[in-house]
Amino acid sequence: MKNKRNALLCMVILLAGFIYFPVQAQQKQTKSGDSSAGPNRIARNIIQDKKGNIWIAAFDGVFRYDGKSFTNITSTVSSVTFFSVLEDRKGNLWFGSIGSGVFLYDGRTFKNFTTREGLSGNGVTCIYEDKTGNVWFGTDGGASCYNGKFFRNYTMKEGLTNNSILAIIEDKVGKFWFGTSGDVCIYDGKRIRVFTHKGKHFNVRSIIEDKQSNIWLGCVDGLWRYNGSTFTNVTRNFVGYIYEDKKGNIWTSSESVNNRDWASSSYDKKVLSGLTGEKDLWVLSRYDKKSLSNKRPAVTEIKPEKGMICGVLEANDGSIWFGASDGVYRYDGNTINSFNHKEGQK
Repeated sequence: MKNKRNALLCMVILLAGFIYFPVQAQQKQTKSGDSSAGPNRIARNIIQDKKGNIWIAAFDGVFRYDGKSFTNITSTVSSVTFFSVLEDRKGNLWFGSIGSGVFLYDGRTFKNFTTREGLSGNGVTCIYEDKTGNVWFGTDGGASCYNGKFFRNYTMKEGLTNNSILAIIEDKVGKFWFGTSGDVCIYDGKRIRVFTHKGKHFNVRSIIEDKQSNIWLGCVDGLWRYNGSTFTNVTRNFVGYIYEDKKGNIWTSSESVNNRDWASSSYDKKVLSGLTGEKDLWVLSRYDKKSLSNKRPAVTEIKPEKGMICGVLEANDGSIWFGASDGVYRYDGNTINSFNHKEGQK
């Protein structure tokens, strides 16, 4: 089952060591292509930069939306599948790909970092900046921490139970949480330990820490909340992404709560159904802040009927953007607008 899940996520488990690597990355200057519409394939991750531009990492490129039109920033750089995007505190953009490592974009030129420069793996599924400004990469070969000069890699040799890293966060006390295809691991700066609950292991796709210091785990078998002492299993359906909005509501991309009768053992079948666009399988769920402490928080489901749902973003204007299997969508609280090439901008 684990091998099937990893195959669906284009993950290849590799072994890498705990090594320092000086970086001399390839640099390239390029022009980009403008378009009135956004990506047309799977949109995995969405962010908004300091200037208000929205960036989308998709299978057909990294797109920037300035409020009027889309620009495929990577159209002449690489045709690889892009999976993750981050703006660091210096204003640089990082684009994670599947198979070609990570690209650093300063607004004019690109630098490409791969295993040749010391990255732990060339499949980069998540990117995170810690409190000190180091940039972390979750890859198919472990976790890599980049300090601007060197990569420091964390793998199974250092205590991870799986080198396939799907989520990374630093909590308020400075501990790092790694979500892998098999376990959640915590690094306290000295050692890595496996995080379990009464013997339960968490197969994680997303991790966040909310404003109240609760840790949320989006897992193959549901959504879990940990307040430092107790666990609450909010839903037992697959949860792929977690996001906290400005009001403290929790958003997830997940299966509909109406599908709870599906056992976790049928995960592969469900994901394949979502990828082919089966309606009422994937939903955008909003858990109300006022009820988050309840065992079953109040939830509102938005059903775009577009198959798989990926990353979620609350834009500066309060609208909710989310990635889907056929591009990117915006939800204004009443309607869902499409920005893909097939349907155009609605």
